Amino acid sequence: MEDTTNISTTSGTQSTGEVGTDIRALNELIHQESSFVDLIKMEMNKVIIGQPQMVERLLIALLSDGHILLEGVPGLAKTLAINTLAKTIDVSFSRIQFTPDLLPADLLGTMIYNHNKEEFVSKRGPIFANFVLADEINRAPAKVQSALLEAMQERQVTIGDTTHNLPKPFLVLATMNPIEQEGTYPLPEAQVDRFMLKVVLDYPKKEEEKLILRMNTSEGGFPKPNKVVAPETIIKARSIVRKVYMDEKIEQYIVDIVNATRTPKEYGMDNLSDLIDFGGSPRASIALATCAKAYAFIKKRGYVIPEDVRAISHDVLRHRIGLSYEAEAENINTEIIINSILNKVEVP
Repeated sequence: MEDTTNISTTSGTQSTGEVGTDIRALNELIHQESSFVDLIKMEMNKVIIGQPQMVERLLIALLSDGHILLEGVPGLAKTLAINTLAKTIDVSFSRIQFTPDLLPADLLGTMIYNHNKEEFVSKRGPIFANFVLADEINRAPAKVQSALLEAMQERQVTIGDTTHNLPKPFLVLATMNPIEQEGTYPLPEAQVDRFMLKVVLDYPKKEEEKLILRMNTSEGGFPKPNKVVAPETIIKARSIVRKVYMDEKIEQYIVDIVNATRTPKEYGMDNLSDLIDFGGSPRASIALATCAKAYAFIKKRGYVIPEDVRAISHDVLRHRIGLSYEAEAENINTEIIINSILNKVEVP
């Protein structure tokens, strides 16, 4: 573990020794409070094989109180992952299969007439669950997408004249199939930006796929995860994540990375100017800082280091950079641009 005695604040209100003491105390607190992360990972690894990044990013989104968008071909355990996570945390889970004929009421709920009471009452939809899987979100029309994204942002739903708060913790995991475009409604950039993270999944390795095959064809059946964490633990952990120390130099590093997606010329990357139509908004900076703190928490550390920021930069920024026609013509994707930015922006 890094030496914490050299960490100092820029405000000048605390001495280096005092800050070092605070960081050590914070490290001890987080080491104790983050023990449930290992329990969740252990239970999820019983079921999910070959997707450690997806499992880690799910935990980051959960601890950051954000939502996550998964992109990958069918069969990469996207549905299974969030279902397993819900079972380990003892929360409610609902799966919504998005189709072109879906209506907002099918998602949020509607008013129905109660003959006994002779009045209309609210019938809640599947959005009223702790974990919601929006399967193939790009298959639903714009009205349904907007209804879901509004609920994600406001954490409440209005049915008739009554506003209902969504349960806590609340996590939306949306999936998209990148290889099939027929009958789909692509998410507008402004709506995709509502997702804190976008994770792109790849196929498992050969050895991992052999284990997957063996697990799914064995006589013993598919393993079942155990409930190891209460919802209250997650809510408490979120408040502790916000206590993770972030030095002003790290804050400046985050701002520089996001600004480099908007004005790459200022950072000596003139070659990127014609490749980017638009860069990340302040929401990207907030997401990068929050996720970096969650990443440090998962690593049982009370402070953020540059490697934390770099580790989650691709997942935070890949859906927040608009590519120009020149970039598409040259087969340059957001991964290449983010790599260029991370290699160019000075690390504190």
